[in-house]
Amino acid sequence: MKKITTYFIVFIIGVMNVYSQKSSLAKGDKEYGQFAYVDAINTYERLFEKGYKSPEMLEKLGNSYYFKADLQNAAKWYGELYSLAPDLTPEYYYRYAQSLKAIKEYDTADKMMAKFSQMNINDRRAKLAVEQKDYLAIIKKNSGRYAIEDAGINTENSDFGSSFFGDKIVFTSGRPSGKVYEKKDSWTGEGFTNLYIATKSDNGALSAAERVSGNINSKYNESTAVFTRDGETVYFTRNNYLEKKGKDKNGTINLKIYRATLKKGAWENITELPFNSDNYSVAHPALSPDEKYLYFASDMPGTLGQSDIYKVAINLDGTFGTPENLGDIINTEGRETFPFVTEDNELYFSSDGHPGLGGLDVFVYKVENAKWYKKVLNVGETLNSSKDDFGFLINTVTKLGYFTSNRDGGVGNDDIYKFKELKKIQYPCEQFLAGKVTDKTTGIALDGSKVTLFDSEYKMLKVVMADNKGEFDFGPIECNAKYYIRADKVAYSTIEVPVVIANESGTTFVPLMLDKAIKELKLGDDLAIVLELKTILFDLNKSNIRPDAAIELAKILDVMQQNPNIKVDIRSHTDSRNTAEYNRKLSDRRAKSTMAWLVKNGIDKTRLTAKGYGESQLLNKCSDGAKCSEAEHQANRRSEFIIVK
Repeated sequence: MKKITTYFIVFIIGVMNVYSQKSSLAKGDKEYGQFAYVDAINTYERLFEKGYKSPEMLEKLGNSYYFKADLQNAAKWYGELYSLAPDLTPEYYYRYAQSLKAIKEYDTADKMMAKFSQMNINDRRAKLAVEQKDYLAIIKKNSGRYAIEDAGINTENSDFGSSFFGDKIVFTSGRPSGKVYEKKDSWTGEGFTNLYIATKSDNGALSAAERVSGNINSKYNESTAVFTRDGETVYFTRNNYLEKKGKDKNGTINLKIYRATLKKGAWENITELPFNSDNYSVAHPALSPDEKYLYFASDMPGTLGQSDIYKVAINLDGTFGTPENLGDIINTEGRETFPFVTEDNELYFSSDGHPGLGGLDVFVYKVENAKWYKKVLNVGETLNSSKDDFGFLINTVTKLGYFTSNRDGGVGNDDIYKFKELKKIQYPCEQFLAGKVTDKTTGIALDGSKVTLFDSEYKMLKVVMADNKGEFDFGPIECNAKYYIRADKVAYSTIEVPVVIANESGTTFVPLMLDKAIKELKLGDDLAIVLELKTILFDLNKSNIRPDAAIELAKILDVMQQNPNIKVDIRSHTDSRNTAEYNRKLSDRRAKSTMAWLVKNGIDKTRLTAKGYGESQLLNKCSDGAKCSEAEHQANRRSEFIIVK
């Protein structure tokens, strides 16, 4: 992004230290300190040609191009700086890396970014660079999703920052206004920017651009407007120079957001928003789909980087809440700017802090899915390029939209492009694994439980302790994978459960219920339930004990051996699918067969009673003639071992 647009994006660069070598160098420093970068560049380059060079001068020369977004020349001068003084401060490694990306020297850019990351490990940009070393491959996955063309209204000046206004498009331009005398901005060398309105065809092409009438446009800079759905309110950006030439303590003129309302075809009641300030910039407004929130970019106190994305509540009476920084998932120590929120609650914005192709890239963050997918995504080529790409705007119904870029082949400095989205962005699957440990009988949370995660091959991955609510969290895990979770707690039996993770973003929640290792038995308890016996099966119309049934009966046997005072009443039940008399006799034979097995294996006969109840004690509606599933019939075919003493 070049010239005037950078004025609306960079915000406050800060007045650098001024160095004096010769009068011409002092002149360049003065111009640099006043952000008149065009003049500063000419002065510094003449000095370099005459053989004068120093790290300070090369820094400023590189910065002059960097801040006006001519990254190709910035790469040249940062390269000279690196050759002269290779031990740079971290930020210069970062700027050099960004500039190298703009000329597609990605390997060297990655090396400079690695130096930056090593020196500045706590910087969000450094962490993202380490996390996304394969960022080019990640970007490639979502590339090729847009058909892009020139929008049709570009000039040799800067044209950028489009917004919907009914069936028209309002945008910003530094084109000549037609006045006899045109004021020039010393920063950019262009005329001041105004808001223009253009006609939009069915395929998105723009034409018949005219300057927006009324008092919105002033003799200085206006840009980036957003309109309410009814078209009666507008929020727009204006520099802080019109009424009182407000400056901050460094003499910098900042940006402010203004609001105006439409009355009888004219914009009236132009007022600045209450969270504006002479001491920082507030710019590039965007509205949430329900128009309850205003998003914007700012470097106000609390900003993490050069500029961050904020949102503020718009109250019903037209007042505003307190601006809220969107946090370090979105914001970095770099520039985040030009927000736009779609009807699908996707937040698009531009950044040079997240890994990208060079300059500002367009990124997206799924607002409503923020609980699950906690990363931003680069929207890919060819919408993003090695140059600056920003001001993303889309109609989610027609899939037509606009963005601004200073890529090669354009008409002017910054140009507006129209696009057709051919395919929705694919959010990578991101899963989290969590759960809760409780007492199986009482449901009480078991804090301090040890919970271990294993992969599908039983390799231990992580161990955590359940908190005072019995909850545990393993954090992010792989999608479409199988794991095992083991839970241990003193005085409880250890359990291990398999978990299959879905192939879609979300949180897999696993409840773990532990049995006490020593269980208290009382009169009337059913040992089949206490011991969680599997169904004791008999062959059809038979009452002999099968091998699989013997395994379950051995559990009853062991409990009775360990507790010689227990007496048990064995009760056998059937379903209703035979005559009542047949079922009673069959169940009685099975109960007595079960008793005989226990006696044969050492239990005194006096400790046991046995009786069959047939279909007389059904647990559900599946009586004669009722239409029931096999599972419902199975529920009635059961054995009970009731403690009677």
